[in-house]
Amino acid sequence: MTSSPDTAGARRRFRELSEESPERAARMLAAAHPADAALFLLDAEEENARRAFAELTPEEQAAVLEQADEGLTQTLTADLSPHALKEIVEELPSDEAVDVLAEIDEGVVEDVLDSLEAEDAEELRVLRSYDPESAGGVMTTDFVTVPADAHVLDAVKALKREGEDDEEGLGVFVVDAAGHPVGYLSEHALLSNPVHDQVSEVMTEPYLVGVDEDQETAASILHRYDLQALGVVDVGGVLVGVISQEDARDVLEEEFTEDLHRMVGTGSEQQTRLPILRRVRQRMPLMVVTVIGGLASAKLMALLTPSGASTAGGSAGEMQAVLRYLPLIIGLAGNVGVQSSTILVRAFATQEVGPERELSVLGSEVMTGTLIGLICGMATFFVASWIEGDWPLGAAVSLAIFAAVAWAAILGCAVPMGCRRLNIDPAVVAGPFLISLSDISGVSIYILVATHLVGLG
Repeated sequence: MTSSPDTAGARRRFRELSEESPERAARMLAAAHPADAALFLLDAEEENARRAFAELTPEEQAAVLEQADEGLTQTLTADLSPHALKEIVEELPSDEAVDVLAEIDEGVVEDVLDSLEAEDAEELRVLRSYDPESAGGVMTTDFVTVPADAHVLDAVKALKREGEDDEEGLGVFVVDAAGHPVGYLSEHALLSNPVHDQVSEVMTEPYLVGVDEDQETAASILHRYDLQALGVVDVGGVLVGVISQEDARDVLEEEFTEDLHRMVGTGSEQQTRLPILRRVRQRMPLMVVTVIGGLASAKLMALLTPSGASTAGGSAGEMQAVLRYLPLIIGLAGNVGVQSSTILVRAFATQEVGPERELSVLGSEVMTGTLIGLICGMATFFVASWIEGDWPLGAAVSLAIFAAVAWAAILGCAVPMGCRRLNIDPAVVAGPFLISLSDISGVSIYILVATHLVGLG
């Protein structure tokens, strides 16, 4: 595969080809960079994507799957036979092969492993036994070692002979007779030192982590010390795997994405491609916490003014009751708006959402926000009515939540989209502008609804 620019036109062209001819779509995939090919397949209908993917050679399929996320991998491999999967697995580095197998039905995985050579199958079974979040879960077992008494030329030959199918840039580890790592040679060191020097004279101290070490810790070590490779050892100190710079980058990006989505109460999957009900389920826990906090705050303020409207008299007392629920309205609307904007900004940065998908993403996000607003509004109606002993006020709070949350979802998508069309970085503008706009509009909606239902003013 060769590099090709990822443009909206190319993505649109692939969608058209995937509907007309799987063979022509496959040729376009084969001519594109694997990262671009994965994006093209994401944009296509699932059945069309599978048909085009099936037309690729095993080598091309493996290259695409290395760039695909979990959801796309599941889609592309769903209809493949064990034999086809075996051919793909044989083309992949061991760590990437394990990632692909993790997205396949367990029964099919066993059929694939049984069809591989015994040594390869055992290697993959061992890798699958490690915690996916550990160093063992992200390491590759495809690496090159030489003894300490070898010469640089021997290491170069070993790298050329044994490392032909390995990941690039891993270098060579120097091990003793028991397999314990005692040194490391980068590819630069192999090229810059005389070929007749012993590796023990030019090797450096290897950086090592235990096989059960957390993957984020291992990735941080690689990043902090700018290493090409990090050795992974078992409890006996034997070298069992290597983590590359690319592995570390993927881990850190994955951890950052997970942390970012946790902060706004969403999952780490590509949110714009999830079913609406699944998005709602993922985002509701944060909304539940906000609702409980807002209602508890309103109840506390009601206890501090126990006589309520009767003491304050007339509309002033009603206004006092209404204002108790403003934090709840603002909090819910703000959370939903920030969720939508964060998802959109991230999707723009990763090219998950191109201009051609903006309207469909806007519609699905608004529907998600509307359902969240409906659920939260119905829940608060009963509680607010009980707290105030006034069902019109409970209805006002409920309707205001529904309207403000739905409107915040629209703003959460529209603001980043507008920024992108105006060539303004959405990440810089969307946050503060959206929060201010969401707060103002949420208050306005609430006061407007309360005015009609409670009769303020």
